[in-house]
Amino acid sequence: MLQWGADGMIRERALRWRRGLVVALPGLWVLGVVCWELLSPLGAQFVQLLAAAPAIACAGTGRRQCVVLGGACALFALVPLGSAGRAEAGRLGTCCAILAVVGAGYLTSGRGRRLAQELEHVREVAAAAQRALLRPLPPLLDGLALAGGHLSASRGALVGGDLYEALATPHGVRVVMGDVRGHGLPALGTVAALLGSFREAAHDEPELPGVLRRLERALQRHLRERARTDAGPGAASAGAVRERADAEEFVTVLLLEVSEEGEVTALNCGHPWPHRLTGTPHGTPRAVTVAPGDPLPPLGAFPLPAELPLLALDRLRPGDALVLHTDGAEDARDAAGAFFPLTGVLTEAARRTPPAPAAVVEHVQDALLRHTGGRLGDDIALLALRNDRTRVPARPAPAPLARCARR
Repeated sequence: MLQWGADGMIRERALRWRRGLVVALPGLWVLGVVCWELLSPLGAQFVQLLAAAPAIACAGTGRRQCVVLGGACALFALVPLGSAGRAEAGRLGTCCAILAVVGAGYLTSGRGRRLAQELEHVREVAAAAQRALLRPLPPLLDGLALAGGHLSASRGALVGGDLYEALATPHGVRVVMGDVRGHGLPALGTVAALLGSFREAAHDEPELPGVLRRLERALQRHLRERARTDAGPGAASAGAVRERADAEEFVTVLLLEVSEEGEVTALNCGHPWPHRLTGTPHGTPRAVTVAPGDPLPPLGAFPLPAELPLLALDRLRPGDALVLHTDGAEDARDAAGAFFPLTGVLTEAARRTPPAPAAVVEHVQDALLRHTGGRLGDDIALLALRNDRTRVPARPAPAPLARCARR
């Protein structure tokens, strides 16, 4: 955290220095032209170069400084100076050229500002839509501390092809982590379809396999509708549309269900298994991969089998945490091609007792950005949950009331 703060201070100082240079650059240009005009021994005229000062001011600082500096340069060009004093017509032409540059720069700067405002508005709308799609997790859900984070490989996108959600249901806390084929904005439609289906099925389906089958049907329905839309009104038969929808489209999905006693059951369709963090004072803090069995094929690649056996993870004791992630975290590479050491980074995070979910997510994200230099090849989603439930000791049975003997 201290290193991150130092880097932020360095960037802030560099930004202030650049801003100061941009503000001072038009004045330095005018000063250089004047000195060159006065000290030139060849009798050449350099006053015409003053016309560039308003353009520099418009490009770097804005319309107000462009007008003020342009007017000052236009008046200054009319003053006889050095060898320019013998050419009154040249001074008048330079003044007109400066005024023309001021007018053009004023109009161009205004149009650029309007475009920048429209772009900022579009970004705000897109950010709000993406946050509504992948909404923030509550910090505490039915006794489980939660935190989630997402890093998009597409510039300007907050959400890509990864998805996660956690819901408190009558059947326990149900969690989904998924990774849509591809990344960035084109995968948002599939993410929306799966999240919408999970948010309904998690409450409606009494068993976890029923939730997974609902996700499969939602994915197939979405892919058919998208293929039909892409094919247009002149599409071929329904079989061709279905074949196009099923071609190379799949989603890896991990479903978890945490009971009130901390028992964790899972269904895995081609997704990386989570890591378990233990940070008890009596043991060595560590992070281990929880892999109770072989996962099923990714959702959409093949039909789900008739029987979906639930896999039981180790019981989540109070203070223990699980970290779910997409394969982008394990596959991230640095400039030399080395993979990101996810298990080692999570072990560092587990040294905090108990490991706070928000701190774990922030620690891993910072390490990922440092490892890759900010150049991500795939979207990365993280979800950490910690069992904050405490077992309430059973109350002793009330002592029988003593009966008063009748006299």
